[in-house]
Formats: sequence, C-alpha cells, structure tokens
Amino acid sequence: VVRYMAALSHAFTIAVREWGWLDDSPMRKVSKPKEPRGRVRFLSDEERIALLVACKKSDAAYLYPMVVLALSTGMRLGEILSIAWPDINMNDQYIILHKTKNGERRRVPLTGHALEQVKKLGKIRQFNSPKLFPNPASSTTPLRITRPWGEALAEARIEDFRFHDLR
Repeated sequence: VVRYMAALSHAFTIAVREWGWLDDSPMRKVSKPKEPRGRVRFLSDEERIALLVACKKSDAAYLYPMVVLALSTGMRLGEILSIAWPDINMNDQYIILHKTKNGERRRVPLTGHALEQVKKLGKIRQFNSPKLFPNPASSTTPLRITRPWGEALAEARIEDFRFHDLR
C-alpha cells in the first residue's frame, strides 16, 4: 500500500508542479500506514552446521558451494546465479557483480572457504557455459535450486528460513 501511495503521490506532484493541472496534491491529506519492521531470521551455529551438512549430502552438486558463497559474501541468490567466470578475479580474490538489486556494480571479496569452493568449481568447470553455476538442462535459463534447497532445510530440520536469510 505504501508503494502504491508513493507512486500516486509522485504522479500528483508532477501534475501540480510541472503541468499545473492541480493546485495541490490530494495525497498530502492521506496518512501513510506504517511499514512492517522487516524480517530478521538468522541461523544458530547448530542450524548452520546442520544446513551445511545437508547441502553437502544433496544430490544437487552446486547447492553446497552456493550456500557457502551466500554465507561468506552476503550475495543474493540472483547475484550468485548470475556470476560468470570472467567476473571472478582469482589473483586478487574478488567477484564483480554487474547486476545487483540497486542497479550498481559491486566488488565482493572472495576469501576462505568460499574461495576454496570456487577453486574446486574451476577444476570441474563446464566450458560450454560461462556461468559459475550453469544449468545442465539449459544454457539459457538459470539453475533452479528450489527443490534441493527445500530438501536440505527439511534434512537439517530448519523451519521458517529462506535462502535470502543467509545474507
């Protein structure tokens, strides 16, 4: 509702200031509802260990390195799925994200266990795809992890947790 109200408010502001269609915006008289405080869900140490063990056991080979990257870097799932090998600088140990949620490029440090996982992926790299996490079924659609992610959460007995919460 707040987002719709902001869009309407902007339209009325343009109508008032730039086009002179109205003397005043009717949106100024409408109070905005409060937004929810947002979601806060972190893994406990035990949950993190159980999740990593379950991801390692998964038949989806990419699940474990994806979760390690998310935990280590704070990247979103979409950012992780968009990583291409040319975006990774192994010498200086960073990843360049070209498409982020706010539209800006970002440099993400690559260290520790996440760096080890990327190096392992480099040894089994598929040269028919530039992606770090290619979809073996299709070169044009991103890899989907919905099923293996849900199975790993169930195996680890973790409830009310989303991939985004790894950030």
